[in-house]
Amino acid sequence: MKKRSVCVLLGIVMAFSSCSKVKDKDSAEQADSKMPVFALIDSSSYDFGTIREGEVIEHDFKFRNDGEYPLILNNITTSCGCTTPEWPKEPIGPKQTSNIKVRFDSKNKSGPQVKTITVYANTEPAYSELRLRGIVNSVPETQSKSN
Repeated sequence: MKKRSVCVLLGIVMAFSSCSKVKDKDSAEQADSKMPVFALIDSSSYDFGTIREGEVIEHDFKFRNDGEYPLILNNITTSCGCTTPEWPKEPIGPKQTSNIKVRFDSKNKSGPQVKTITVYANTEPAYSELRLRGIVNSVPETQSKSN
């Protein structure tokens, strides 16, 4: 009889402990669904086509916070010093939109170009990548003047 009581008691304890684990998992999933979400309105890649060397291209990547908490863009890095980003420093509220302006200076660049812009934010995953791509035609060097 004592063994049966211990087994019943153990079964009850295990049932309650597994219920609390399910509850913790649900809480974690619920918290994840409320996190800020960096959602691009357009594409994550912009093709600027063919340009002449020395031209400067600007593009706005438009995005929205699809999460339930404010979105904070912590930092943005680029794969090349020829590409510079501008981004909002203030938090973007739920369902609000904003943009990241990227400027590419093609001076001393020629041929196919692909520039990666990495956006770090308080999201999961912690970063997103944007891309600028296109072709830069080199400008012929001017001939030096003869005597």
